[in-house]
Amino acid sequence: MTPAQCRAARALLDWSQQQLADTAGVGVVTVRQLEAGSSQPRRATMDVLRQAFESAGIQFLDNGDVAAGRGVVLRRA
Repeated sequence: MTPAQCRAARALLDWSQQQLADTAGVGVVTVRQLEAGSSQPRRATMDVLRQAFESAGIQFLDNGDVAAGRGVVLRRA
C-alpha cells in the first residue's frame, strides 16, 4: 500500500486517520507517518492496515496491471 492509496482508501470510506488507527489497532502516529511517506511501517503493521480497509470494502489495485494502474476502489455488496 502506498501513502496515496492509504489516503484514497480513507477518503472513500470517509474515515479519519484516528478511525483507521482504531480499526486497525495501531497508533495514529503510524498512520500519519505512512501517509506522509516519512517512514515505512513494518510488514505486520501494513498487513493490519490493509486488512482493516479490505474488511470495510476497499479493494487495492496494485497487481502491476498496466490497464488498471495503482489505486483503490470501494466494493459494496
